[in-house]
Amino acid sequence: MPTHSPDRPYDRTQPVSAAGTVRSGALHEKGATTRETAGKVLLSVVAVFTAVSPYVADWNHTHVLNPLWPPHAKFHNGQTMAMGTLLAVATLFFVWRRRGDARSNLFAAVGFAGLYWVSQAAAILYPGAAYFDPQFDTADKYLAGLPLQAVIEIVVLALIAGAVVLCRPTPRLCAGRKTG
Repeated sequence: MPTHSPDRPYDRTQPVSAAGTVRSGALHEKGATTRETAGKVLLSVVAVFTAVSPYVADWNHTHVLNPLWPPHAKFHNGQTMAMGTLLAVATLFFVWRRRGDARSNLFAAVGFAGLYWVSQAAAILYPGAAYFDPQFDTADKYLAGLPLQAVIEIVVLALIAGAVVLCRPTPRLCAGRKTG
């Protein structure tokens, strides 16, 4: 039975094979569809983690409830937590969007998924920035000599890169075929 592309409604003029679906004019086999779904699930896991982890990490005595933090620092911490949630929603929207071009949706999803983590990685470069306030800077906050935040950033960005690899069409399926 013919299937339709997740990117656009089923088009009877496009060739469909029992082995797969049509996406942007290129034939995708079942293996490619399974890989793509795995990539989308991976990006979704990153999105949920991005929405939840700032609240887990910051809604405590080290950040939001820290009496030593001035109100404006708490304001910016709230901004950061809300940004994680909004970026996660945008990521999920583009990961599972059925309209539009699959490549553009993937670029948007990956961009939104990575923004929070890239900005967190860059935050240490600002004058006076530290991974931890001195009273909370303990040995258990490090893994292999790296601050846990840096380890999490590396892992999450690697997961996003893995999702990109899984979502991209395999070259052998698209070689010599028109796309678009």
